[in-house]
Amino acid sequence: MNDYRVAAAEDFAEGDRRVVLCGDKEIAVFRHEGQFYGWHNRCPHQEGPVCQGRIMYRVLEPVDADGRTGVQLYDEHEAHIICPWHGWEFSIRTGEHPGNRRARLRKVEIDIREGDVYVRL
Repeated sequence: MNDYRVAAAEDFAEGDRRVVLCGDKEIAVFRHEGQFYGWHNRCPHQEGPVCQGRIMYRVLEPVDADGRTGVQLYDEHEAHIICPWHGWEFSIRTGEHPGNRRARLRKVEIDIREGDVYVRL
């Protein structure tokens, strides 16, 4: 296993991301709600640069008893990465696609040492 320094943890503001090259792998590190998450920058759909896509909160669409939908709401604690190629989305926390739990991003181990963020591959 190899460790790659990404940046000082204090250089990540809340909601930041960094896409870095670690050896021959492109990796993204996200800071969400004070925690760090790391994912390979390859969408499981068609290997697009998923981690470079937009970040949006998960859309919640309440359905009433008659099956009608109303105003869309957003879950402000569940941020999703939206792949720029085809719009597939994944939880920043879990890497899972919200509609298909088997479609997921490949996780990267993150280690915080002496104030620095490292990726372990």
